[in-house]
Amino acid sequence: EEHKTEPVQPVTLKELEAIGVLYFEVPADEVSDDYKHPKLDEVRKERNYKNFDVIQCTPDKLPDYDNKMKHFFEEHLHVDEEVRYILDGSGYFDVRDKKDRWIRIHLKKNDMIVL
Repeated sequence: EEHKTEPVQPVTLKELEAIGVLYFEVPADEVSDDYKHPKLDEVRKERNYKNFDVIQCTPDKLPDYDNKMKHFFEEHLHVDEEVRYILDGSGYFDVRDKKDRWIRIHLKKNDMIVL
């Protein structure tokens, strides 16, 4: 794979934080139907988030699935902070460190990152 290092080189949460990636664990089973949870509310308030959206990355739930998934797999930058919180399933997020090396972050249910 293009962004995979061999051998695998684990990084610590402290190393992720040094490049601006924050990690939180939020029990998905404790999140209300309107996406409320004390930890989510705390992060929203601390970081002054006003809006959020929820997507399901499945062909039957995500409109324009093929194009959206293609975009997710292309390197791109965001002007604003992005939060990725996994309510179910898992996903990978590739980020670059300060030396322009790739770091692959595997997130699963209950994991949340701010980048």
